[in-house]
Amino acid sequence: MSIAFVREPEGGEAFEDLPDRPLSPHQNFVTPQGLALIEAELERLHAEHGALSPDDKAGLARTSRDLRYWTARRNSAQVIEPSPSDTVHFGSTVTVEREDGIRQTFRIVGEDEADPTKGSIAYVAPLARALTGKQAGDTVTVADHEVEIIEVR
Repeated sequence: MSIAFVREPEGGEAFEDLPDRPLSPHQNFVTPQGLALIEAELERLHAEHGALSPDDKAGLARTSRDLRYWTARRNSAQVIEPSPSDTVHFGSTVTVEREDGIRQTFRIVGEDEADPTKGSIAYVAPLARALTGKQAGDTVTVADHEVEIIEVR
């Protein structure tokens, strides 16, 4: 019989060695709010881990893996304080107008705090990289589409 169909014994090792979540090769720039989000996630995971039964091997493996990830992200975090500027940079809030006339506003933030559905993109995203160093009135091309910078805050 194939080993794929053999049941693990009770308390088996199936969940004890979950692979670590991959860490980004980019510098871990975060806003002050991003650091607070990392701290909150670590606090939540510590509480969840502590509340798990020793018999919950899958839950313990998952929370241990996530704790390793978020601890590494906290340890490598480089907080970038927002600074006013007319030039797009990390922490800027930028309004752009697309070729189809639609305006979008987003904030350039760290990878872990980026959420395009909530108006934030990672500083390593192609659009953010194309806009960095530019000013209102400049036009950039990303993925064969032009966007004009309307406002930088």
